[in-house]
Amino acid sequence: MSDSAAAHTPAAHAAGHEHHSGILRLSVGAIGIVFGDIGTSPIYAFRETFSGHHRLEHGPTEILGVLSLIFWSMMIVVTFKYVMTIMRADNKGEGGSLALLALINRKTEKEQRRWTAGIVLLGVFACALFYGDSMITPAISVLSAVEGLTTVESGFGPYVVPIAVGILVGLFAIQAHGTARVGALFGPIMILYFITISVLGIMHIATDPVIIWHTINPLNAVNFFLTDRWAAFIAMGSVVLAVTGAEALYADMGHFGRRPIGVSWLVFVMPALMLNYMGQGAMVLAQDAATATETLRNPFFLLAPEALRLPLVILATFATVIASQAVISGAFSVTQQAMHLGFIPRLRIRHTSERAMGQIYIPVINWALMVMVITLVLSFQNSSNLAAAYGIAVTGAMFIDTCLLAVVLFQLWRWKPWLAIPILALFFLVDLAYFGANLIKVPDGGWFPLLVGLFAFTLLTTWARGRKLMILRMNEAAMPAKIFIKSAAASAARVPGTAVFMTTAADGIPHALLHNLKHNKVLHERILILTVKIEDVPYVEEEKTFHLEPLGEGFFRLIIRYGFMQETDVPAALARVEECGPQFKMMDTSFFLARQTLIASPKPGMAIWREHLFAWMMRNAESAMDFFKLPPNRVVELGSQVEI
Repeated sequence: MSDSAAAHTPAAHAAGHEHHSGILRLSVGAIGIVFGDIGTSPIYAFRETFSGHHRLEHGPTEILGVLSLIFWSMMIVVTFKYVMTIMRADNKGEGGSLALLALINRKTEKEQRRWTAGIVLLGVFACALFYGDSMITPAISVLSAVEGLTTVESGFGPYVVPIAVGILVGLFAIQAHGTARVGALFGPIMILYFITISVLGIMHIATDPVIIWHTINPLNAVNFFLTDRWAAFIAMGSVVLAVTGAEALYADMGHFGRRPIGVSWLVFVMPALMLNYMGQGAMVLAQDAATATETLRNPFFLLAPEALRLPLVILATFATVIASQAVISGAFSVTQQAMHLGFIPRLRIRHTSERAMGQIYIPVINWALMVMVITLVLSFQNSSNLAAAYGIAVTGAMFIDTCLLAVVLFQLWRWKPWLAIPILALFFLVDLAYFGANLIKVPDGGWFPLLVGLFAFTLLTTWARGRKLMILRMNEAAMPAKIFIKSAAASAARVPGTAVFMTTAADGIPHALLHNLKHNKVLHERILILTVKIEDVPYVEEEKTFHLEPLGEGFFRLIIRYGFMQETDVPAALARVEECGPQFKMMDTSFFLARQTLIASPKPGMAIWREHLFAWMMRNAESAMDFFKLPPNRVVELGSQVEI
């Protein structure tokens, strides 16, 4: 049978149908999770451009110029940059700044690039900025939706903040129980939301269809800058709100895949967003100056007839809750990645679903986010004030993504300069323009995400540096394995059972083993020196998970490798280990852990204040027993002091 004939068999048709139905199913799921942030931007982005802290005239030149800017920003930033370019740079299917950083770091380490440290710092700072963004997104999204109540009845004004706070507290409170059950509703709700905002936009576009041509015509954006100049540049600080959430497309790629996200964006989400923005523009252009000024205070909700505004407010509130849920889940996922890559100390992670591995809950992150989000709502009082703080963290992270993309294009993909340079020049030009426009917001609230980012960056880099120094100091004092085994095996009494000594070092004898022999004067029949390594890939294949080295006299060295998205369950891993004597039984196995007490010292390495900060982080980190899922009644902790 020829290849062409085989391609038309019933089995081939069935496989093709199943493939397309799988993409469709993932695309619907992506609409419910990935596009919440960027999907709720029409509620406040167009409004803030004209009625925000830096008010803009609302003549035809400005309205059409802003619409053109929004369209081409979506095309360049979201479609060309993220969907068509950056999302091709996946780390074994995973996306996001840290996954991209891990990919670059792994590749460049092999080539020993001198600038690797600078790239690492850029990636870590992008992660730090994400935490600032993840605090503002739930606050501005939910608050802007609830403010729609004032378009139904102006007397609702005093209740907006209390209602928003109540919704946000409830959202954070349910995180511990997981969102797997209600998560199935996210897709249908967001699809209904996008269809609704499309229809509302079409209702007003119908009165002036030519606005579609004006929107996609880039000359209107050029004319806007030539006419308004400085005011047009300042307006970019609000226009960028229309593309906030673009980085989520890349970060959530591991859950849905590049193609379903791309299909959802190009076929459904972007058209819906642009129809709504054009509808807002057409509505304002059809009004006299005084009416337009009033309309621009909340144009999104005024698109709907008065009888439908309350249902629209309710639907928009559901959409913003879903958007906030996606950001919270993203914060958990980024924290888990950063923890496994060595930038954050061990934190308690709870899995809220037996089926979905990505459904996790990190209590300390959840409650810290809730406190900061509620503080923002109570401090800024309305979404317009919050919009002044929004954008600078997003544009900063987008700029860093472009820097990382430059490394990918030249070092990983080996693109020709004549092709890579024009593309990068376009991305850098847009990113720097938006970042520069957002710098103007710093006195009005833009300082907040920068402050949060700087604080998070200090914690991330202090932990990474301190951990490296601590391991270095411990390795300096480590005893060679051969010398220890030769002397200890002949002199120490052996007792039944298995002892597992956990260590970060790939060679030498752990301090816990030395302390145990010194105080107890005995050795177990089987001694396993265990090192757990987190690789720069999301998942490690089973055949590459274990590396076992017999050391003689009942001693073994075992290295277990995990990906940065995998759960570190040591007992479950030991149950799969072969060629190491009898199968491991937890009732016959004792785990010995070294509990380090850090002592700040004047040795070169870190500033004294950072050494104290690192020591504090060590004391508050989750215990190795909980992190590695060790049975509590089989764990022995032995203390030691380490100078850093």
